[in-house]
Amino acid sequence: MHKNNIDLYKKRLQKKLDAERYEHTIGVAYTAAALAMRYGADIEKAQIAGILHDNAKCISLERAMQLSEKYNIALSEAELANPMLLHSKIGAYLAMHKYKITDKDIVRAILYHTTGRPNMSLLEKIIYIADYIEPMRHKAQNLPEIRRVAFIDIDKALLMILSDTLDYLQSCSMESDPMTRKAYEFYKNSRPLEDR
Repeated sequence: MHKNNIDLYKKRLQKKLDAERYEHTIGVAYTAAALAMRYGADIEKAQIAGILHDNAKCISLERAMQLSEKYNIALSEAELANPMLLHSKIGAYLAMHKYKITDKDIVRAILYHTTGRPNMSLLEKIIYIADYIEPMRHKAQNLPEIRRVAFIDIDKALLMILSDTLDYLQSCSMESDPMTRKAYEFYKNSRPLEDR
């Protein structure tokens, strides 16, 4: 992987994503690189995962369903009930087969960037958090505090995001993916009692 690949991914995605989603993507890649610098992760991998995390976001629901059927991508009940979640699995598949990503950590970071999961790798945490706190985001609750904490205690920031996501989905009467609940429980139980 080299800077040339990053530039190539950007050019390809600029044609695939709407302008707002492309700006978000650049913001996630930038934020992921900053978090990678802070926590000693591979900066290039963080940028690539950030650039490609939403590569399937602008695919129509009909096309997403066709791709999942064609490539035997198993969908959970939560994903079928909430089509916004489909882009993660399809994006991970496209990252491997269309963008030729062979690094499993990058693929998993794309796969779990919407739900999280228990025991995430450092790169997975970085992409999950970067997607939430990148500079273009402004609607999420507790965003200034989460942005601050993200550069101090990555696991605490992760737990805050998981908690806020579950609260938001519940307040909107939307079904959450069971993986998000599992991730929340895992990170809540791994924190000291006084820090939960």
